[in-house]
Amino acid sequence: MMRAPQRETAKRSVMIAGHRTSVSLEAEFWEALQEIARGRGHSVQALIGAIDSGRGERNLSSAIRVYVLSAFRGTSEVSESPLTDRVGIGQGVQEPSGRVGEA
Repeated sequence: MMRAPQRETAKRSVMIAGHRTSVSLEAEFWEALQEIARGRGHSVQALIGAIDSGRGERNLSSAIRVYVLSAFRGTSEVSESPLTDRVGIGQGVQEPSGRVGEA
């Protein structure tokens, strides 16, 4: 049996509630997260903060993947209403190259 090719993951630094942390996701999930954020008029950083606040015991990368899957299925676990301002949200997402990307 052939195994599916491994997807490359991209690790990015994000600021959540005033603390910097790294998130590793496949490029396709980063792209989908950007698409969802754009469509809702939010930054990726704010969307990650909202996902983080509602993730419970699940690790952040897994919570983001489940959120993206739910959003594309139309069963998003996180409200589509405007996100409230939180400390550390709205700052840039650091790309692997070290530059700050659109958040």
